[in-house]
Amino acid sequence: TMAKTLQMVREFRKQDAATPVVLMGYYNPIYSYGVDRFSTDAQTAGVDGLIIVDLPPEEDAELRVPARTAGLDLIRLATPTTDKERLPAVLNGATGFLYYVSIMGVTGTKTIATDEVGAAVARIRAMTDLPIAVGFGIKTEEDASKVAKIADAAVVGSALVAEISQFARADGKSVAGAVKAVLDLCRRLAGAAHNARV
Repeated sequence: TMAKTLQMVREFRKQDAATPVVLMGYYNPIYSYGVDRFSTDAQTAGVDGLIIVDLPPEEDAELRVPARTAGLDLIRLATPTTDKERLPAVLNGATGFLYYVSIMGVTGTKTIATDEVGAAVARIRAMTDLPIAVGFGIKTEEDASKVAKIADAAVVGSALVAEISQFARADGKSVAGAVKAVLDLCRRLAGAAHNARV
């Protein structure tokens, strides 16, 4: 539930006050919770930003305004189909960073095309000073390294889910072991990204 999600953030903040927390999801749970209440509760819990994947710029004022009043960034998405006519609308009112979805289709099913992503990031950089994060298709240390050379951040999600899934199917494996495996993968991917920027 939304209440449990915010409680998880509060628990995390007891141990870590510095790491940014961005909630990503759909608008309906926020709408059901109450936009103003959510914005206040999210900020109080320690949330820094929101990525709401089904709320286009033309319709996000009902969340964007209370979120910004509460000090939450509303992070927008751009895709390979976001052309130069559409990009200004995406950037208008965006805060925090821009999330560039690097491939079309379902996350985790394709490999990132670095040259195409590099050209898209360059086009976006010409129109905004916001940092640009690239996600979808980043599965390996090599992927993370390539993306880190052209963008400000590499977003990894499906590779972590795949790690958990494989680990969960193994007989006799503990939750603690699965957590360790995911943390190890995160360290390797982060190390590759950081080393690429040195």
